[in-house]
Amino acid sequence: MSGRGAVRAAALAAFASAALACGGGDEGAGLDAAAARGKTVYDNVCTACHSRDPREDGALGPRVAGASQELLEAKVLRGVYPPSFVPKLPSAAMPKYEYLAGSMGDVAAYLATIPASP
Repeated sequence: MSGRGAVRAAALAAFASAALACGGGDEGAGLDAAAARGKTVYDNVCTACHSRDPREDGALGPRVAGASQELLEAKVLRGVYPPSFVPKLPSAAMPKYEYLAGSMGDVAAYLATIPASP
């Protein structure tokens, strides 16, 4: 291998090692497919107001670990609470996210994997 080829190979090896070390993508390891999809939705949408850790209150929204699909569909899609549900925070700040209708089962599956306390 020429000097240039060796440098290229070393640079490629260093780049590959750095990419593997940074990982990323392993956060959903151990989750089933639905929960992994739900985690992606949660991380990309819900954390704007709720904590990245669903067991903790967020900047605007309450902790949501273990939230049922019924609660998620009522609040996220329709902007209401299910009958007899007592909200954790007295607020009407949460907008509806109707475009997430197909993801509520996945988000509920993810939140069901989170124990209630940190």
